[in-house]
This record gives sequence, C-alpha cells and structure tokens, in this order.
Amino acid sequence: MRDVWLADDLDDAPILAEIKELATEARVRMRPVRVTALSAEARSEAPQGVLAHAEPLPEADFDELLFTGRGPWAAPFLVFLDGITDPQNLGALLRSAEGAGVSGVVLPRHRAAHVTPTVAKAAAGAVEHLPMALVGGLPTALARAREAGVWTVGLDSGGESSLFELTLASEPVALVLGAEGRGLGRLVRQRCDVVASIPLRGALGSLNVAAAGALACFEVARRRSA
Repeated sequence: MRDVWLADDLDDAPILAEIKELATEARVRMRPVRVTALSAEARSEAPQGVLAHAEPLPEADFDELLFTGRGPWAAPFLVFLDGITDPQNLGALLRSAEGAGVSGVVLPRHRAAHVTPTVAKAAAGAVEHLPMALVGGLPTALARAREAGVWTVGLDSGGESSLFELTLASEPVALVLGAEGRGLGRLVRQRCDVVASIPLRGALGSLNVAAAGALACFEVARRRSA
C-alpha cells in the first residue's frame, strides 16, 4: 500500500483510529485531502471518506488455477465468468465466490468487466484474497480445463439438469456463469460438461447473475463439505 487519503471533514470514529494505527504500524503515509479531491480520485459512487492507493493486483496463472485447491479442499473449485459487464454484479460474484471457498476466478480479457474501484467496493475485500486469471477466450480455456480433469458446470435457465441434483464430491469443478441477459455464449455452452438450471417456483424466468452465482457457489461448497 502506497498511501491512505482521509477526507478532511470526517468526524472522529473508532474505525478511523484503527485505520490510522494500522497505517502507522505499516509505515504508510496518511494524507488529509478535500472531500472533492477524494471523491474524484475514488471513481466510485458514494465514497465513504477513506481511500487507499495500493499496488496492482497480481494476475494469477491460469494453468496453476487448474491444479490448485484452497483451504480444506485439495481439488480446485473455479468460477468462469462469460462476459459479465456490470461491475456491481462482478463485485457481488467475487464476494460470494470468496465466501464459498472458490479457489480461483477466470475472466475473459476482452468484452468483460475487470477489477475497478466500483468492483472492489462491491466485492468488500474479496479481490485481495481470490486469485483471478485473464484468458484470451473462454471456450479455449474451458477445453484446457477439461484436459486438466476439471468438471465444468454451466449455469443457464434452460439447463437440462437441476443444480440441486448434480453429483458433486471432491473432484475438480468449475462453475460457468453467463452474462446478464444473454446467458452463456453458444461456444461456451458447448464446452461445458453439463448445463444446469436453478428451479424457480415464481413467475420470473431467471435470477440476477450475482444471485444465481452466489446460490450455485454455496451449493457446490455444501456438497463438497457433506
């Protein structure tokens, strides 16, 4: 971390004292700035008066993700995101994935949202703990995952299987989530080993991708822990 900016109109609060103490311990420079300057630098809606400048996040190696688990699971548990463009949805997905114990996220390098201030804020710290790899094309990456023994599960409202009826154990697995609106791309769908849906009982035909992704991540985690 390079420095921390504090808006000059902040009232004293315990959390600010803690931030200052941690910055002092880490020898990070504190800088009081005008509210307008902090808001312009934050590039996100409703900044809360504190901003930190940090080094760029390291990009994970895709091949390493295919063979590396996390926490109690030796086998990888991955999430592939097929062209998610809404930063709030991406941030929410990353937060859910980290909480469910996902070992890595794979994003296409083009035509998709990446980590921005808005994404980082919505992810609530998940970007600091969740390895993320960028790939040139998701269909090719899925083919590579299959070669590495990773079982790929696409999530789509038109899926032929129920998410809750899949046989999941400790094998390497990847959830594949489609973009808002269009869902999984044709080639991405074809590269999945199975395409599953979330059974809905109401009038609406689908869930928001962030909500569907959260449910799917924790369902896989539940099955792995059973």
